[in-house]
Amino acid sequence: MSRVLVLNCGSSSVKYRLYDGDEVRDNGTVERIGEPGGGPADHETAVRQILAGLDLTGLAAVGHRVVHGGTRFGEPVRIDEAVLAAIRDLVPLAPLHNPPNLAGIEVARQALPGVPQVAVFDTAFHRTMPEAAATYAVERDTAKRYGIRRYGFHGTSHAYVSRRTAELLGRPYDELNTITLHLGNGASACAVAGGRSVATSMGMSPLEGLVMGTRSGDLDPAVIFHLRREGGLSVDEIDDLLNHRSGLLGLAGANDIREVLARRAEGDEAAALAFDVYCRRITSYVGAYYALLGRLDAITFTAGVGEHAAPVRESALAGLDRLGIAVDPARNAGKGDRVISPDGAEVTVCVVTTDEEREIARAAREVAEAA
Repeated sequence: MSRVLVLNCGSSSVKYRLYDGDEVRDNGTVERIGEPGGGPADHETAVRQILAGLDLTGLAAVGHRVVHGGTRFGEPVRIDEAVLAAIRDLVPLAPLHNPPNLAGIEVARQALPGVPQVAVFDTAFHRTMPEAAATYAVERDTAKRYGIRRYGFHGTSHAYVSRRTAELLGRPYDELNTITLHLGNGASACAVAGGRSVATSMGMSPLEGLVMGTRSGDLDPAVIFHLRREGGLSVDEIDDLLNHRSGLLGLAGANDIREVLARRAEGDEAAALAFDVYCRRITSYVGAYYALLGRLDAITFTAGVGEHAAPVRESALAGLDRLGIAVDPARNAGKGDRVISPDGAEVTVCVVTTDEEREIARAAREVAEAA
């Protein structure tokens, strides 16, 4: 049961990785799917091309990343017709992601009929949140009718990173309280108590929470009404504004933190403000989740920004010394999985390289072996 293929179908790309035990045998990314003059015409074609180019002899399972599992799926599951139907039913909650996830599943099932197919949901890790954390203060019947609640995302990353933090510190996973900060173009924070997600910043969709590359994060809902009534913007235009033209891009004209940092260093006021807004939001979530957890053992940065942008880590945690949180400048400037807090700090600050594909492979292997 050692060989596992992972398929991660995004809105316009497919990442794949073939494992033989813990070793990666093959991997790659097909991009610009469906774009004029770009890659394959659709996700079905892309996945067929990937499968045709791999040696899948002795394959034990295929693990599929599925963005939205709703309230039904709290753990990875072997895919059958009922699971497929449930994923289809959840398309309105993840219209950009669940359809390509389904496309990858259906092609893999056809091409590899005897191989277990396993769905690993981004939302599943957060199903352990208490109802008080998942519930919005919206009239109950309306919320139930339309599935309005906090689901959370980046679950495979938060699961992997919190577990890897325990390994890095030599601590039992079920005893460690951690705040994980997944900072990429999309970004989210998660409070993990003894291996269980108890709070996360993304909500019903990936729009809520931290400032991101192109997403606004937390916003007064009245802004939407104001843009509709006073600006005459349609619902689709507002959706596009908040998801694709806001965040760092909207504030600084660039969604890449490296460009924002370079412009800030040159004295660009818009970039400086964008950086401050970005880091201040992280600080506020760290403080809130510290309070929710009651006891905090570690804070871990991960994903593209979290792993590589030392100024973000330093600024986001600046001034928190009285909470036992500090960053050592020399360690912060290093590379790889490491501790970046000073010796003896009450709260250990870490950097960990996320590996969602490895987490998906682990989960798929466990489900297949249990069958």
